[in-house]
Amino acid sequence: MGRVSAPARPSPNRSGGRPRREPSQARGAARAPRGRRPPPADDQPRPLYTAGGLAAAWSAGIGLAVLMTLTVAGWVAAPHGAFGEDIGEVLRAAVQAWLVGHHVGFTIPGGGVSLLPLGLVVLPGLLLYRAGRWLARSCELPRLRHLFRAALAIAGPYAAIAGTLALVGRTEVVRPSVVQALIAGFGVAFVAGGAGVLFQLLKDKGIPKRRLLDLMPDRPRSLLVGTLSATGTLLATGALLFGAALASGMDQAAALTGELAPGLVGGALLLLVQLLYLPNAVVFGLAYAVGPGFAVGTGTVVAPTGVSVGAVPILPMLAALPDNGPAPVVSLAALAVPFLAGAVGGVLTQRSAPAVVSESAPLWGFVCGVTTGLVCAALSLLAGGSMGAERLSEVGPSAWQVGLITALEVGLAAAIAAWVANWRYYRRAHAGAAPDEAGAEPEEEEGAPGDEPPPAPARRRGRPVLRVVPDPGDAEPAPEPGPRPRSGPGPVEQAPPKAAPRRRLRLPALRLRRRRAADDDGEEFYGITYEADSAPAAPADDGPGR
Repeated sequence: MGRVSAPARPSPNRSGGRPRREPSQARGAARAPRGRRPPPADDQPRPLYTAGGLAAAWSAGIGLAVLMTLTVAGWVAAPHGAFGEDIGEVLRAAVQAWLVGHHVGFTIPGGGVSLLPLGLVVLPGLLLYRAGRWLARSCELPRLRHLFRAALAIAGPYAAIAGTLALVGRTEVVRPSVVQALIAGFGVAFVAGGAGVLFQLLKDKGIPKRRLLDLMPDRPRSLLVGTLSATGTLLATGALLFGAALASGMDQAAALTGELAPGLVGGALLLLVQLLYLPNAVVFGLAYAVGPGFAVGTGTVVAPTGVSVGAVPILPMLAALPDNGPAPVVSLAALAVPFLAGAVGGVLTQRSAPAVVSESAPLWGFVCGVTTGLVCAALSLLAGGSMGAERLSEVGPSAWQVGLITALEVGLAAAIAAWVANWRYYRRAHAGAAPDEAGAEPEEEEGAPGDEPPPAPARRRGRPVLRVVPDPGDAEPAPEPGPRPRSGPGPVEQAPPKAAPRRRLRLPALRLRRRRAADDDGEEFYGITYEADSAPAAPADDGPGR
């Protein structure tokens, strides 16, 4: 038998310690500092436009997969042939649903379809928002000003994908608009993806979201607050009107559902479609509250002035439509809501930034009404459209009528409310400054010469401060040096009492308040303040003869 030798041990180095390392290992160890590991390749920042293309492809792919699942579920629930024969049609239907989710219209023989569900826009919006946050984490964006470039990095490839899918989804009957696909895809990706990038950057830098308004100038910020409050009031009224009308017609809605007999899967899809059209119904209710109302076909109208509706599609949510004839008396109370919305918007507009000149307060209130009208007109344009056939070629509110009447009603109420709010605020400010003026005079007469003046009153949140300042021109000049009075006997003439300097209310110059730290919750983040002008410096005494 042969002998079994023990494995050879590595030869020690000259110092008798650890074994020698290979040259490659030594070089690798020299590169990495002791106690640290080289960062993995996945943690390195990606190129911005490469990451934007990946984010756009991920968003489009996930959205298309979700809609493909729903389309296949609908195909299974409906009568169908062999799957191999209908696979092409199913894929094109999913692509068309993806385009509808971006509010892309399409044409059919005899007309077009542009009455699209606003609720379906939520799906690509959420996906693009998540993609924007991933882009902000993957790329190096040191400052907020890089937000525009990051949004473009997502919107450009996403618009190209939308245009390509518009070509893929074309059939002999349905032809999506490529131009609308490019514009809508770019707009949705720019807004949603940019919002994701922005909020991720704010989170990484530890900046609270409420500080975003602090970056805006005072007057645009006040108009934004007033417009959003007025528009929100009108939308809430539209939702209340639709909910009350649907509750009153629930029996008819149940009868229509039973007539359709959709089954379990079809019933779930029918409910989903109606939920996606719910934002459109809320905008229709807004148009009814403003006054013009809306149409459900050519030659029809649903308005406070009366209801004239013909044959409508069999959809359970359409049971909320009132019967032909006069409008329900209870619904006429909604006509007062635009004026209430204008009052809310006008008060909040002036509360955020009070006007120095009282005549300008109604003007800014009316501007708030105009911007609210523009927003309502845009919502009406998106919520309405055509359903293809001649009978349903006009469905929804008229955008220009809703915008014009909203601007007039809300603007008039906002102008009056803004003027009253501004007048009441300055009246309270003057009334609060009068007691301070009366109580300041005895302190000046009785106080010692070395006493410090009392501190200025604390500023109120988001409001200007009126201070009582002495008039420099009313100050009594110092007495000139004269002969000293003699100390002998005789009547002593008493000096006349010094007249207290007159004090007046001065509206100081407009100055922007300095921004405070983000962690100081009690400090002021919004609004403007008015500070007193600094007293003019006394002329320097250059000496006699100059």
